[in-house]
Amino acid sequence: MNYVIGIDPGISGAIAIFEDGRLDTIHDMPTLKIASGKTMKSHISAIGLTRILETSTLVHGSVHIVIEKVGAMPGQGVTSMFNFGRSAGIIEGVVAALQRPYTYVTPATWTKAVGRAAGKDASRMRAMELFPSKADLFKRAKDDGRADAALIAYWYMTKNA
Repeated sequence: MNYVIGIDPGISGAIAIFEDGRLDTIHDMPTLKIASGKTMKSHISAIGLTRILETSTLVHGSVHIVIEKVGAMPGQGVTSMFNFGRSAGIIEGVVAALQRPYTYVTPATWTKAVGRAAGKDASRMRAMELFPSKADLFKRAKDDGRADAALIAYWYMTKNA
C-alpha cells in the first residue's frame, strides 16, 4: 500500500490521508488550550499530531508527507505571525522525528496545479468535485483546512503519477 499525507499547517489546518490514491481519512489539526494571560489560546498539539501521523505511517508500504510551505502574509500582526511560525515548527519537528520522507509545496504551486479557482470557498468546491464520495467532509465554511490538506496531497500524487 502507498500512503500520501497532506498537511495544511495552522490551528484551523488539517491532515488528509490517501491510501493507494484514494482519500481515506481527514483529521482536523489537533489542538490544545494554553493559558495566555487572562485568556486561553489554541496551539497545535505535538502529541496529538504525533499520534495521528504515527498511526498513519506505521504501515507496510510507502509513506510520503506533503506540507504546505507557509510564510509571512502582508498585514499579519507580529504575535499572529509568531504563533503561526510556532505551529509550522511543531509540524516540521514531528514529521522529522518520525523520519518519514516529506516535501514542501507553496500555495501558488499546488493551487494552480490542481485547478483551484480564486475565492474564499474555492478549495472546498474543488475538493468536492475531485472527491464526491467525501463531499460531506468539506461542506462547512470552516472545512477549508480539510480541503486544502486533501488538495495538497492530491497535487503530490498527480505530480508523481
